[in-house]
Amino acid sequence: MEKKEITGIVYECIRCGAKVPLAELELRSGQIKCIVCGYRVLKKIRPPVVKRVSAE
Repeated sequence: MEKKEITGIVYECIRCGAKVPLAELELRSGQIKCIVCGYRVLKKIRPPVVKRVSAE
């Protein structure tokens, strides 16, 4: 089975850990709900990019 690469803003369910893309939430009429378990608490996953700020 191939693993899909999810792009854009991604949320993670607090209960089951499923990854829910923003596009999937918009298809479900904007309801903030996990597509696997139906739990209504999602957290936004931060991108793995490290921001560097100069200290000048």
